[in-house]
Amino acid sequence: MNRINLNGVAVYPFESVDLLLDYVDEHKGILVAINAEKILHATPLTRDIINRNIGYCDGAGAKIALHQKGAKTACKIAGCELWLKIVERYHNTKSFYLVGGKQDVIESTVAKLKEQFSGINIVGYRNGYFKNSNERVDTVADIAQRKPDIIFVAMGSPLQEQFMEEVRKYHDAIFQGLGGSFDIYTGHARRAPKWWVDHNLEFAYRLIKEPKRIKRQIHLLKYGWWLLARKL
Repeated sequence: MNRINLNGVAVYPFESVDLLLDYVDEHKGILVAINAEKILHATPLTRDIINRNIGYCDGAGAKIALHQKGAKTACKIAGCELWLKIVERYHNTKSFYLVGGKQDVIESTVAKLKEQFSGINIVGYRNGYFKNSNERVDTVADIAQRKPDIIFVAMGSPLQEQFMEEVRKYHDAIFQGLGGSFDIYTGHARRAPKWWVDHNLEFAYRLIKEPKRIKRQIHLLKYGWWLLARKL
């Protein structure tokens, strides 16, 4: 599948979640969610991380840009939904390892997954806060020893991608970075209601709930100008 360049960020124009899952079933790698902010604020470091891996469209701004570039059927795939689609497809056939969140969040996540997906094989998990470099090294070694088929890491970008690339040196798998998805899944954080999501206004809902986000989101005006002027 050909990737599309958006401000130096290479994005796979998947047409559906199923097609994405079919792709990673054949091509193991690190799934990286791409939205307007990651495109707008791309640096040499973040571009290199994304372009070495599997960047997928996780936002209306990215989807509009892909459509402008000719990928008219590319769809938005929310990362906080995608990881559960992966669990749903593979919980009876593949093993899982989870890293991320605070200790109570990761424990709640594992408990809820076991309740929701009977028979799921979670071979290991830990929180996303390493007290020192030894803990990080030990976690990488534990993952390499247990050899899970699927690894979820919820630490925020680019830390989670850097950690997954470190793990991948010793063990290949399907990886996905999840940001705050464990918090949403367990009710420690709330996602925008369905109407806001369906109308591509999730960013506005977050801004209403957290006005301080204006410092980040004001930059999206520049991205909007790029779309209008077709500068991507």
